[in-house]
Amino acid sequence: MPKGLADDVAKNLVMVARLIDEDPEQAYGYAKVALRLASRVAAVREAAGFAAYANQKYSEALAEFRTARRMTGNVELWPVMADCERGLGRPEKALEMAGAPEVNKLDKASQVEMRLVAAGARRDMGQLDAAIVTLQSPELASNTVQPWTARLRYAYADALLAAGREDEAREWFAKAIESDKDGSTDASDRLAELDGVEFVDALQADDDAPEQPADEETQAPAAAEAPERDED
Repeated sequence: MPKGLADDVAKNLVMVARLIDEDPEQAYGYAKVALRLASRVAAVREAAGFAAYANQKYSEALAEFRTARRMTGNVELWPVMADCERGLGRPEKALEMAGAPEVNKLDKASQVEMRLVAAGARRDMGQLDAAIVTLQSPELASNTVQPWTARLRYAYADALLAAGREDEAREWFAKAIESDKDGSTDASDRLAELDGVEFVDALQADDDAPEQPADEETQAPAAAEAPERDED
């Protein structure tokens, strides 16, 4: 690839990475530009897949991920491909992928991600108890905080709550908060909601408060009448 073209592709990929969380629609636009410039580059197809995924364009994302996987031969995209199947309304296919041999080739973080996807697929099918069992794992029970710990604990708490096991859900939301150092989940809000805590916007509260009449002592004195002038 010519250097000038490679630089243009790289600039667009940088913008995709920079914007995908804050402005996924704009990131998608940059990904499409990169795709037009270098459709035969695996990293470009992967970036295009994630941009489409962030915009809930699951069919397009799945096609890009499959292409990237064919180009590289690795399986690291397997969990997000399975989640695309969920997004397309095919949880059974996602579960089939969760039991495929490819899962054994994933690193620990990707295996946890696959477990989260499988639990989500179970919930899509109305199998709450099975979703809870799916999340029960050595990674969930471990006291060591890993990058995936907060999300795993949060998903478990959410499944427990959906199953009506409120006390256990409260416990696991609290554990999710302990491991969520960067605020990647809303576990604190969920726990506060369970405890009946309501947050009030102070600025909104001030705007809604009725105006109070001033006390007599604080009211400004009436202007003194001007003295009458003597007529000459």
